[in-house]
Parts: sequence; structure tokens; C-alpha cells
Amino acid sequence: MALDLTAEQKELGKGNANAAAYDLTRRNFMKSLAISGASFGAVGAAAYFGYEAFKGKPVKAALIGCGDEGGILMGDHDNKYLEFVALCDIRPYNKKRIIDGEPAPSPRKGYKAMYGESEAKKVAAEHMYTDYEEMLAKEKDLEAVVIALPLHLHAKVAIACMKAGKHVLCEKLMARTVGQCKEMIEVAKKEKRILSIGHQRHYSLLYAHATEMLQNNLIGDIKHIRALWHRNFTWDYKPDGKDIVMSAPGIRQPAPRFRDGWFQPILREDYEALKGSYAQHDYLSMEELVRWRLYNRTGGGLMAELGSHQLDAASIFLGKVKPISVMGVGTRSFFGNSADEKDNRNPRGIDDHVYVTFEFPGKNHPRGPGSGTDKNDVVVVTYSSISTNGFEPYGECVMGSRGTLVVSSESDLMLYKEQEPGRRAAPKDTKVSVSEVGKKPALEAASTWGGPAAAASAAGGGATGTGGGPVSRGYKEEMADFAFCIREWDAKAGYEKSSDGKYVQRLPRCHGEVAMADAILALTANLAMAQRRKIDFELDWFKPESHQVPDKDIVFKD
Repeated sequence: MALDLTAEQKELGKGNANAAAYDLTRRNFMKSLAISGASFGAVGAAAYFGYEAFKGKPVKAALIGCGDEGGILMGDHDNKYLEFVALCDIRPYNKKRIIDGEPAPSPRKGYKAMYGESEAKKVAAEHMYTDYEEMLAKEKDLEAVVIALPLHLHAKVAIACMKAGKHVLCEKLMARTVGQCKEMIEVAKKEKRILSIGHQRHYSLLYAHATEMLQNNLIGDIKHIRALWHRNFTWDYKPDGKDIVMSAPGIRQPAPRFRDGWFQPILREDYEALKGSYAQHDYLSMEELVRWRLYNRTGGGLMAELGSHQLDAASIFLGKVKPISVMGVGTRSFFGNSADEKDNRNPRGIDDHVYVTFEFPGKNHPRGPGSGTDKNDVVVVTYSSISTNGFEPYGECVMGSRGTLVVSSESDLMLYKEQEPGRRAAPKDTKVSVSEVGKKPALEAASTWGGPAAAASAAGGGATGTGGGPVSRGYKEEMADFAFCIREWDAKAGYEKSSDGKYVQRLPRCHGEVAMADAILALTANLAMAQRRKIDFELDWFKPESHQVPDKDIVFKD
């Protein structure tokens, strides 16, 4: 995120974040943290996010969609909270992979690793489905469904599951259109079922602590956030022994040319099983079925798959505010355009490079968290995702008048203080501490550290969860809280609100209304790039009861 940081400066930034977290906690400006050399475990996350250990049996759930994201959810769930008792996917390859998993260090551990050999055999033989409607009809004990399907199927399947009486955790992006998001929320309220969406940064302790530092005004007045997620897909593809369909009717390019995770090969076992039935599963071709992320009809491109995470984080950092405007540029400058029959590099309908600029309200803006009066108090958030260069780690750089906070690769949190007049030490070489000025925290330069803060820094982890093991990305916590909310759920009360406008019972942190805002950011950015214009956000778009949406008349073309 910061190109000119040395290894020593990065470690100093991590130490600064740990020291600041400790000082904020000690002065009661931040939630209680355990300073140690280890990253936060599940107990710490449960206490932080407000859910508790189960006193009864885990929630019985089904997983619909056993591909890449489904495999991650399977490998990172806590089966004391959520027990997967049924699985559903249309691809034979995915069915085998969800059972067997993949070798470490892949996060897709598989059902066998999570539940044991005998249970895996039983589920594969008796509770593995191709048709989710058949599964809903036969699996009478199901309480919940976790959906990890291609984007265009989210609304359809989630609504069917809620109408069947199941609580739903659906992967992000919430839906392909804002209108579908509003329909999902409407059905959840009518059926009185919990609807949670998998923007897992809402359950990341790393992001939670970064947010608390920003809410305490630790880096001063924020005017700019830079976010990026760059990757390099320019290397030649190698089949690695897979049985790929190299020539078949109706398939334009069976084998990938480049190592592109979204342009997967069409495997023979999938082709033979689905070549005559892909249409009934809502796909126009086998290529669209396997490579759904590359088509506008079935996926939302880089903004939906990657940018939504980081714009979600920016919104949280700024107090969950609604954006003011967006403009941007998207190109198909490397892989080519699927409409160009002469271009066989890697045909696709989505952009392979995106660059967008958002205006968000600052704390003193009328639409800001403080409902102020300064319309000029604007925070500019830039986002880019490119497919030809992966030089920088992905993450967010939050720049304030008194300091800079960097979140890198969902694993490291770094803090730097701005250089004061008369001080010779550069910000990237300055140790910091937190003092109290007028009953408010303030970032101070510190020549030495002592006590627990020094220990945390020396350990390379602690308060910010940056050392002693991998930092949780929030999947496990997200699913545990979803299950906990189900156990506490009163269907009679449903989505009732109290006199102050708050829901009377507990909902997951990223319930439907929260997630719809994230979808609006990503989908409107796509519109701005496609139409080459600046779009102003209307507040009615963010109201579930309103029929106003930004993408009402959009027809998706590839």
C-alpha cells in the first residue's frame, strides 16, 4: 500500500498500531483487548462481537454452492455453532472437492477434514444434491442455508430458501441488482427469517480495531482513502494433469491461455454431466456456467467480487455513511472483449481493469455521521483493481491530518504520525503513543516504549491481531454469529422495531439492509464506468421500502 516503506518501517508501523491500541484500551477509549504475542482467537472475537458459546446443539445447515467460496466457508466454519448436514452443487467436480478438500495451505479443507471420514461418506452418499429445491423438500431438519452460488442466482435461491422457512446466510455481493436486494429484504421480513450477507470484514478484528482508532480521531481529519486490489494474470496457463475438454460443440475456448482464476478450464466430468442441462440451471452456455464471474449477466465484475469488500471497509471507517457520488473508468485492455470473435486471448464481458473515485461525506457534512452543515467536508475514496500487475499488496490506506493508518492484505495494521513543525523525525521513522488531551485521545511521538506496549511490539502482534499466527478474515466469526442469532431468534417478533427505530432483537452485523448499501456502491460504480459519467447517489436507493433504484432499466450485455 505504501511503496516506499522499508521492512523496518513496516514493523515500526505495526508496533505503533499495537502501542496505540494498548494505550486506547488502558484509557478506556477502546474495547478491552488482550495484549499478547498471539492473534485473537474465537473466544476473543465472540466477546468483541457480542455472541456467546452455544448451550445446545449446533444449527443444522445446508451449503448450496460447493465451489471456490463454498470450499472456504466449509474449511473455516466452527461446527460447534453451525453443522453442515447437506450439500448441493450441479458440478461433479465441486461435489468431490467439497468432500475431499485441497492440500494445505489451501483454506478449502473439505468436509472430510471437518467432520471425519465416516461422516463424509454418509453425507456424500445420502445428503448430496444437484437440485436445491429437492434438498429443501427432503431435508426436514434443516434450520439454515448458506449460499455460495454465482451472483445472478443469489436472490432467486435465497428467496426460495426463506419461503421454505430457512434462515439464510448468502455470500456477497447480495444480488445482481438493487431491486433484487430489496426483494430479498422484503421476503425476509415477511417470512420472519434471518437474512445475513457474507461481507466478512464486518467480523474482522483487524478492521474492528482500525475502525475504533479512526472513531477516536487518532489520525485527525480524514480527507482521502486509497484502496486497491491488484493481481497479475499474464502468465501462461498449465493444465496440471486435469482432463480438460479441448474441442466440443458450442464451446469457444475450452482451455485458458493465461493463469486466470476466473477463466477456469472446462473439465470433462462437468461437461459430460451438464452439456445438455445447463440452460435449466439458468446458464446460456457451459462457458458461462464455469466462468460466470466473467459475464455481466451472471457476475458483477471486479467491483462486485473485490471492490465491494474495500468500499465496504471505507464506509465502515467513515461511520457507515452513504456515498455522495461516483465516477470511474473501466477497460478491457488486456484480456479482450467477448463480443470480438477475432480476439481469443481470453474472451469476457467484464472489465479487466477498473479505476473509480467516490465522494463520501466527512464528519461535518450534512450526510456525515455528525449531520453537520459543511457541504464541502468531503472524503475522496479511490479504488483500483487491475489484472496485469500485482506489485502492491491489496488493502486500504487511510490518510488523516495527524496520521496515516494502513490495512494491508487483511493481515497487518500499521500506524504512522504526521510530522509536526520543528520535528526532524520523518513520520515513517517515528514511534508513537496515545495521550489524553481534553478527555480525548491524541497521537504523540514517543522516543521509547515501556511496559506491555513494548512487549506487544517486540512480539510483532497482540492488540491488532498481527502476529503469532494467521489473522482471522472473519468467515468463522460471521457464521458463528449467524448461528447464535438463529438460536436467539423470536419469529413472532421478527423485524419489529422499537420507538427509537432500532430492531427489538439481535441481527447479524451484516444483515440485509447493511449489505444492500454495499451492493449499491459496487453496482452504481459499474454503471458509472459503463456510462462514462458521474452518478450522484440518491438516499431513497438505500431505503428498502422505496422502489427507487439506480439500475432499474439496465439490460446486461456481454
